[in-house]
Amino acid sequence: MRTLLVLLGLVVVAIVLLMAFGMIDIDQTRTAQLPKVTIEGGQAPQFKADVGGIGVSTENKTVAVPTLEVRKADNNVAPAPAP
Repeated sequence: MRTLLVLLGLVVVAIVLLMAFGMIDIDQTRTAQLPKVTIEGGQAPQFKADVGGIGVSTENKTVAVPTLEVRKADNNVAPAPAP
């Protein structure tokens, strides 16, 4: 499998080099066109669904928020001795 990929890669490189040196020249002689397709009739599907409703509202309330007190550590206290 790996050999096949290497061989394919070498062929691509060779074609690119030949095109770069002008030994291969590819010109488009005819433009492409999409096929003509006609669409007639048809109908889109129709659905009827009974679904529940959702009521969304807002309400103002007062909420008690705890206060936080931060104190700096006292570095003058000696650590407790280990038992």
